[in-house]
Amino acid sequence: MTTKPKVVIVGGGFGGLEAARTLKRADVDLTVVDRTNHHIFQPLLYQVATATLAPSEITAPIRWLLRRQANTRVLLAEVRGIDLDRRVLSLDGDGELPYDYLVLAAGARHSYFSHPEWETLAPGLKSIEDAVEVRRRFLLAFELAERMSDPAERAEQLTFVVVGAGPTGVELAGMLPTIARDTLADEFRLANPSDSRVILLEGGPRILPSFPEDLSARAERDLRDLGVDVRVKCIVTRVEPNAVWIGDERIPTRTVLWAAGNAASGLGKMLGVPTDRAGRVIVQPDLSVPGRPEVFVVGDMAAMQSDGRPVPGVAQGAIQSGREAARNILRTIRHEGRGDFRYHNKGDMATIGRYKAIADLGRIHLTGWFAWLGWLLLHIMFLAGFRNRMTVLVEWAYAYFTYRRGSRLITQPVMHNLPATTAEPPKPGW
Repeated sequence: MTTKPKVVIVGGGFGGLEAARTLKRADVDLTVVDRTNHHIFQPLLYQVATATLAPSEITAPIRWLLRRQANTRVLLAEVRGIDLDRRVLSLDGDGELPYDYLVLAAGARHSYFSHPEWETLAPGLKSIEDAVEVRRRFLLAFELAERMSDPAERAEQLTFVVVGAGPTGVELAGMLPTIARDTLADEFRLANPSDSRVILLEGGPRILPSFPEDLSARAERDLRDLGVDVRVKCIVTRVEPNAVWIGDERIPTRTVLWAAGNAASGLGKMLGVPTDRAGRVIVQPDLSVPGRPEVFVVGDMAAMQSDGRPVPGVAQGAIQSGREAARNILRTIRHEGRGDFRYHNKGDMATIGRYKAIADLGRIHLTGWFAWLGWLLLHIMFLAGFRNRMTVLVEWAYAYFTYRRGSRLITQPVMHNLPATTAEPPKPGW
């Protein structure tokens, strides 16, 4: 009796899910391990954070997505260690999981540049829990401002600082003034949401550095039109409960949102192989780990090269690398030669606000209404599940015609000595 190869995929994000789907009909025993039970459509996390969408509308249970794969089981577990010699994963609760082939697709968390203490004061946006916390702080800022009689304290409460001007930071910064001006304007009596101030800080010379310069400049102009105070070449040196510091300049604020930098999952360090400054594993051209051809690393965990250029940390990079890793596993099982990973850039998009977006399609650059409409359609298409697509479409139509947001819930106890330290620092491992 021949034993089927055991394939274990760690992570149910874009890379892990695509790897699992590629192995759907393979003659293997496939196990997908994730410490949550759901897949997240991360490009729309900021819409949960800004009360446009509910968490359930951008998530889907991993078990449901893989329910028709007879060769697949899903485990809700956290990986605590990797024994490369024994080919065994250590799970929480003293469990062990053997493998013949391993795909690590555990993603990344925020990087606070050697200042982990900032995380409780400046939450990032990588998980549903992060998005709900950002939403809570954003909505609570207006509630607390309504209770303040001192104009200076109220202004401090209504100042929002977004650190990092990549796609997440830009989309978040563009949405905040839109909601304050159009959605909340008539609902408060003492505090005026239209007086809120959004400051976007970027350490580099321009926002959206991964986009061409003309699109970056257009996005900056659109943000300024929305009232966002865009500042480049500004590196945060200190974060306090009531302020952000840029060198010697103090910006009074009660709400800081972090969108600067990524740090790969701690699983990469367990492999004992070279990593880059962000903790990403430097993989071979076939996406395997040096010296361990049975172990593959994909997505945000991997420092990948394609045609001599770094692969960007975007959803398409994770999807394509997850697919190629799975194909290389199949080639190995069939005793065929492995293929090198080649990234195909299908374009980059970012939305700034109503009718405002940019799209880099190679030689074609789109801005304004056409880019905005393309962004909407593309994100609807790639959402997991028909129900989610229809629900998001209805919510967007509702927000478009009424200027209202349907998920404005503050679900945790209100702590008046904000910012509350509700976000736990990341645990070791993954």
